[in-house]
Amino acid sequence: MKLIIQIPCFNEAQTLSIALAALPRTMPGFSSVEWLIIDDGSQDNTVDVARRNGVDHIIRHPSNKGLARAFMTGLDACLRLGADVIVNTDADNQYNADDIPTLVEPILRHRAELVVGARPIYTIEHFSPVKKLLQKLGSWVVRVASKTNIPDAPSGFRAISRSAAQRLMVFNDYTYTLETIIQAGQKNMAITSVPIRVNEDLRPSRLVKSIPSYIKRSVVTIIRIFIIYRPFTFFGSIGAALFGIGTLIGLRFIWFYVNGAGEGHVQSLILASVFLGIGFQTLLVAFIADLLAANRKLLEDIRFKVASASRSDRNDSSDATQKPEPEPLTTNAKNLP
Repeated sequence: MKLIIQIPCFNEAQTLSIALAALPRTMPGFSSVEWLIIDDGSQDNTVDVARRNGVDHIIRHPSNKGLARAFMTGLDACLRLGADVIVNTDADNQYNADDIPTLVEPILRHRAELVVGARPIYTIEHFSPVKKLLQKLGSWVVRVASKTNIPDAPSGFRAISRSAAQRLMVFNDYTYTLETIIQAGQKNMAITSVPIRVNEDLRPSRLVKSIPSYIKRSVVTIIRIFIIYRPFTFFGSIGAALFGIGTLIGLRFIWFYVNGAGEGHVQSLILASVFLGIGFQTLLVAFIADLLAANRKLLEDIRFKVASASRSDRNDSSDATQKPEPEPLTTNAKNLP
């Protein structure tokens, strides 16, 4: 079995060597352990640092596309390289690499397809109270949307089986952490969490440029998650609330009308009509959004089956010719000039 450890990078020249020095080169249960770097348009010498530290594969984005896109690029490359298990970690050495065996163990024992490392959030000194609160809120939203029980959903330290990686597709450009767990839950993947340790903070978080910005992006991400993965619940709740308000206002008008005071409350009738109309239209949107979500799931299933069939065909062809499979989207760092 092959394990590939991937690290998305953006201007990580100062911390990357520290993170790489802690990564394992051998591990029980795997015949090979390789490292892969996704350079997301870095403007420093991140790639040079990766080469000097013996990184096996380097993937480069010509411009910065964001953490989520770098994560997905890494998954695609790892699959093309034949990874059986993929571990994702950060270039700032936030996560303790000694916990990688703990992270992959549930997959090796066939108990899980996706394993998320749970940090000791409340004991991390460099996490502000607001960030801790948002971490808790994000994890709660994911539990509701995915029907899983992952205590630290925003954690980027995770292990992914090959079959799980083939079925994941991230739509968010900001972060992949919440969305991948929700997808795993909706696709009935076996997902679990294990406690992991963290290292000292080497640099400020790239995702938290400021508390107001982090709050804004987190709220937008949470709302978008509900719209994409629970559209009927999201729009249906809003539509039902509006329709209910319109009904109450309408009943108020009927009460006054029955008691002979209807002419003085015509504005209530107009307001009730507005709320009822908007509520009804929002309920229609809920049904349409739910149909679109069902169509997206079908397309994701088709994508997975096509990828699996293509992989099977390539394996058959490779067995027949006894030639290695080409890897056009990856670059071997040792062969770079």
